[in-house]
Amino acid sequence: MRSRLLRAVGIPALVVAAAFASTSAAPYASATPAGVGDPVGVLAAPDIPLANVKAHLTQLQSIATANGGNRAHGRPGYLASVNYVRAQLDAVGFTTSVQSFTYSGATGYNLIADWPGGDPNNVLMTGAHLDSVTAGPGINDNGSGSAAILEVALAVARANLTPAKHLRFGWWGAEELGLRGSQYYVNNLPAAERTRIKQYLNFDMVGSPNAGYFVYDGDNSDGVGSGPGPTGSAQIEQTIQAYFTSIGVPTRGTDFDGRSDYGPFIAVGIPAGGTFTGAEGVKSSAQATLWGGTAGSAFDPCYHRSCDTTTNINDTALDRNADAIAYAVWELAATAPPPGTTVYGDTFETATGWTVNPAGTDTATLGQWVRADPAATSSGVATQLGTTVSGTLDLVTGPLAGASAGDHDLDGGVSSIQSPPISLPGSGTLTLSFSWYLAHLNNASSADYLRVRVVGGSTSTVLNVTGAATNRAAAWQSASVNVSGFAGQSVRILVDAADASGASLVEAAVDDVKIVQS
Repeated sequence: MRSRLLRAVGIPALVVAAAFASTSAAPYASATPAGVGDPVGVLAAPDIPLANVKAHLTQLQSIATANGGNRAHGRPGYLASVNYVRAQLDAVGFTTSVQSFTYSGATGYNLIADWPGGDPNNVLMTGAHLDSVTAGPGINDNGSGSAAILEVALAVARANLTPAKHLRFGWWGAEELGLRGSQYYVNNLPAAERTRIKQYLNFDMVGSPNAGYFVYDGDNSDGVGSGPGPTGSAQIEQTIQAYFTSIGVPTRGTDFDGRSDYGPFIAVGIPAGGTFTGAEGVKSSAQATLWGGTAGSAFDPCYHRSCDTTTNINDTALDRNADAIAYAVWELAATAPPPGTTVYGDTFETATGWTVNPAGTDTATLGQWVRADPAATSSGVATQLGTTVSGTLDLVTGPLAGASAGDHDLDGGVSSIQSPPISLPGSGTLTLSFSWYLAHLNNASSADYLRVRVVGGSTSTVLNVTGAATNRAAAWQSASVNVSGFAGQSVRILVDAADASGASLVEAAVDDVKIVQS
């Protein structure tokens, strides 16, 4: 991450459509779906081994030590770093290329790695700068981000991931001299190629020794600095926040201030996001209370110094951020459902027999589930979307708008709605997919939720998303779940949402439910 004096990047504030993704599930240990309730894609994101990430950092430290103590632009240590990362990727099946550029009389390099498959017109790109300053080896800044995304890329290969989106990873040169490598990459993309990159994830300094847990403020909910990122940035922010929520780690926003390689991407309208554990800024007392560490000291006391070595890493922060990166890649890449025969599908454009309050136990007094054409509502952030995934109708909690966002939201407890009976075939792989969102304001809590269950001979919870005391905007998310354990049974899909936090404002919706046999 380059010095503040070099960061006067003129990035326009772009209007953003607020978005949200959250889950209360625990960290995920396997990349392979394995039975009922084990989702295909997001919930199968792997636990990234900290030891592997640190092994990459050890290699980068050795490279710096052997090459004048740094891995800076135009120095032999940088090219050696590129060659190290490229060799790891080539060995597991990535298609790699090295893009050269010239800055300040020296040749710089960007390393680009593409994973085979996925929609070439729908690219999810993940990047980190690989160069250091000349003063030191740059292990936190930014060996940490580079090593973390390298290990996530290797995890993609280990899982033989088949995502719906095409996955691309990038390691940028000359970031410390003004985002030169990423700027060169974006500026030299043909217009058609640029439009294919739908989201960019950036990870710069994710192991600071006095760490904070910052997530780029895609929706500008903090209301400071440069404004929101391009439409879709809020979805990235909330997806990353969802992971940290799942492990009980609070996050705070950090502004799109142009200090890292997301800058050239958002300048041309590509949604972006990522994490950051702090640089030369000083941790406040409130932040030390929130995260631990030392108040009154820099997040990274060795920022841009020779002491930025392998001893300058907070293992816990590095481990958590590496897992968050994997979660974001798996979630946003959305593993493709297998081809096959549609056993059941409902876009809610016509009535198909869903039943409200099927057990007669609902307690909600307002905003109960209904199949309807929803009106858009907002209160600082979008709380109910006026658009559906397909057509004009969806399942939604209280579709009306009213004079204020809270006039028709879910109130008073639980509301449920259940599908008609669905007869499942007795063979093949059965995959349930659906779209969903849960939105709430900062008067919500973990007692509020959206839950989806499959009910047959047994009951399996396939989605359980809880609230929190933060503003979270509505945005459609997708879920895909292996339900083969119900093969041969008649099942129902049960959806329930709860406003159990008193005066909290909660909205939820579900659309495009499908079960496919392959």
